[in-house]
Amino acid sequence: MSADTDSGPDVMGLDHTTVTGWGRTAPTAARLIRPRSYEEAAAAVRGCGARGGIPRGLGRAYGDAAQNAGGSVLDMTALDRVHAIDADGGTVLCDAGVSLHRLMEVLLPLGWFVPVTPGTRYVTVGGAIGADIHGKNHHVSGSFARHVLALELLTADGEIRAVIPGTPLFDATAGGMGLTGVILTATIRLQPVETSLMSVDTERATDLDDLMARLAATDHRYRYSVAWIDLLARGAATGRAVLTRGDHAPLDALPARLRRDPLAFRTPRLPTAPEILPEGLLSRTTVGLFNELWYRKAPRARTGRLQRISGFFHPLDGVPHWNRVYGRGGFVQYQFVVGHGREDALRRIVRRISERRCPSFLAVLKRFGESDPGWLSFPVPGWTLALDIPAGLPGLGTFLDELDEEVAAAGGRVYLAKDARLRPELLAAMYPRLDDFRELRAELDPRGVFVSDLARRLSL
Repeated sequence: MSADTDSGPDVMGLDHTTVTGWGRTAPTAARLIRPRSYEEAAAAVRGCGARGGIPRGLGRAYGDAAQNAGGSVLDMTALDRVHAIDADGGTVLCDAGVSLHRLMEVLLPLGWFVPVTPGTRYVTVGGAIGADIHGKNHHVSGSFARHVLALELLTADGEIRAVIPGTPLFDATAGGMGLTGVILTATIRLQPVETSLMSVDTERATDLDDLMARLAATDHRYRYSVAWIDLLARGAATGRAVLTRGDHAPLDALPARLRRDPLAFRTPRLPTAPEILPEGLLSRTTVGLFNELWYRKAPRARTGRLQRISGFFHPLDGVPHWNRVYGRGGFVQYQFVVGHGREDALRRIVRRISERRCPSFLAVLKRFGESDPGWLSFPVPGWTLALDIPAGLPGLGTFLDELDEEVAAAGGRVYLAKDARLRPELLAAMYPRLDDFRELRAELDPRGVFVSDLARRLSL
C-alpha cells in the first residue's frame, strides 16, 4: 500500500498518513482507519467526520480513487476471511479485504481459479468490484462484477444491505469506485482448471494494422489475449507488438514430472526495487533500447509453451514495489478504450504517442467484449490501450488532455481506476450513465459520507 505513516495507530486502528495511488503522484493526507470487524467498519463510517471517508484495499489504483484529503481512508485489508468454498459448484464467499493472491492460494489446489484477474494479484475483492476490474479474458468472460453473485454493502446510513446483480445498487457499486458504500463480503463464481499452468502461444506483429488483424481474426480461439506494443517504434514499424495468448493447460498437456503436483501455485520473487533510483532512468534512450531488445527476443511464432500462472498473468508482481523504478516523481498510467469501427482513432492516438516519443515500456493493447452492467464500468466493445509514462515528462498534462479529447470524440472513455488527471467536463461524454450514478448516490448518501479525491475532482 502506498502510504507513509507518520504516527502509530490508536486503539481503533487510526493513523495520520500521507496516501498516494500506485502511480505515486498527488499525495494527500488523511486519517487511516483499519477496521478489524464489521462493527468497527460501521463505527468508522459513522465517525468519518465532515470530510467523509473512502474504502481502500491494497492501494493498486494508480490515481486518486482511494485517497481522501483531510478526511478518512478505511483500510479494509484486516477483513480478509474466506468464509465458505463450494468446491462442487465453484463458488466462494469471502470478505472484501481478501486479495486475489490469497484466493489463488486457497482455490487452485481445489481446481478453481478466479474468474478475472488484472495484471496484479495484489488486489482485494472489494477493490476488484469497486473498479470492476478486467483482464486478458474480457473478450470471453467480461469484467469481475459479472461473476459476483451477491455482495453485502455497508451504506452511509450504517445499514448492511444484501445486493444482487440486476439491481440499481449493484450496477452503481460495480465500477462505482467505493462511492456507494463499503463492500463487506462477496460471493463469486469461479473458473474450473485442471492445472496451475498456462499453455501459451506467442507471435510478433510487424505494425499496428498487422496486430489488430491478428487479434480480430483469431481472438475467439483463446480465453486470454494481450499484446505488448512498442510505442517508441515509428514509421513502418509504428505499433509493432508481441502478441501473447493462451488458456489453462489441461492435465494431459503436462510432462510427467509436473503431473505429480499439477495444481501447485508457485510465485517466484525478485529483490525489492530500491526506494531511491536515479532520476531519468526511464529515458527515451533506455526505454527505446529495452523495447528493441524485448521485441527482437520474442519468437516470431511459438505455440504451446507451458508457463506458470504467476508468470503469465502477473510478471511484475515478482518485483515488490516495482512502481519505484519511475523515481520520486512517480508515473501516470493512461488507459482508454475506443469502440469497434473507431480503429482510425486508435491509429491516430498510437501515432501521436509514437511521434511524441513517450518513454513507455509497459504498454498493452487488448480487445474488449460485451459491455458490463456497471454504470461506471470501463469496458465497452472495442480496443483498449494502457501505457505507463513518467509523470515528470515535460508537457505531459497538455498532451494527455489532447488525447482525452480525441478519445471522447470517438465515443471512448478513460479508466477511472487508473486516472489521476481527467478534466470533469469530459466525464459525461465518456460515461452516459453518469447522471443515474449521481442521482442514486444523492439518494443513498445525502450527507456525502463516502467521498474521495477522485470524486471531488470529477464531481462524482
